[in-house]
Amino acid sequence: MRAFECLRPSLRLLLRPNASSSAAGQIRSLSQGTKSASKIPKPRPFVPDPRTFLTLIGRGLSKHASKFPSWESLFSLSSLEMKELGIEPPRDRKYLLNWLHRYRAGAVGPGGDFEHVKDGAAILKVATPPASALSDAKWVVNVPHDEGDSKELPPTLVRPQHYTVRGLRTIAGPYVQPLPNDAGAVVRVTEGMWEHARGRKIDGGERRRAEVRFKKRSAERRAQRESAFWIN
Repeated sequence: MRAFECLRPSLRLLLRPNASSSAAGQIRSLSQGTKSASKIPKPRPFVPDPRTFLTLIGRGLSKHASKFPSWESLFSLSSLEMKELGIEPPRDRKYLLNWLHRYRAGAVGPGGDFEHVKDGAAILKVATPPASALSDAKWVVNVPHDEGDSKELPPTLVRPQHYTVRGLRTIAGPYVQPLPNDAGAVVRVTEGMWEHARGRKIDGGERRRAEVRFKKRSAERRAQRESAFWIN
């Protein structure tokens, strides 16, 4: 039996509360030009530096990574200071500030709760619950890369959000890549992994919709009058 086919029942699996769902509802958009909160959160194993953070949130913001020499600078600059650094258009600054606020609140995307990450990659394995558990459901756990024998595993293992077991040993979730021989799966930092799709404005958006549609109707009526004139 492979070392991780059935992790020892004595291992305690650490289940964290879903910070994403609880914090997301409390998030408010930051107004343009408002100074960022003084609190600078700690990096996470899956998000160790500004470049990785900008890569995860997508929208091409990773091209600005060189403008943030440190983790502290990323979380300290205001919208105005970002503008002076050349981060344009304004919607990109607003998007970045919103994600910085989300990160402070603990509302991270897939992989944000991984504890064992090496070179931007995390290993996931399937584990069975302890013998004392009433359920026989299988769990996904994040394990160290150099796990070796099961006896060398940490006393606690994190059950990451967003990842589940399907069937007997298939790990399902965002950006999962199966490992050979049902040995688990790997999740790597990927461009746009946490990206929120940009909304598409229809007829100029809510603010200009009435004006744009009025102009469209006027143009259509003008075209009809001119067409009738030429026919006559």
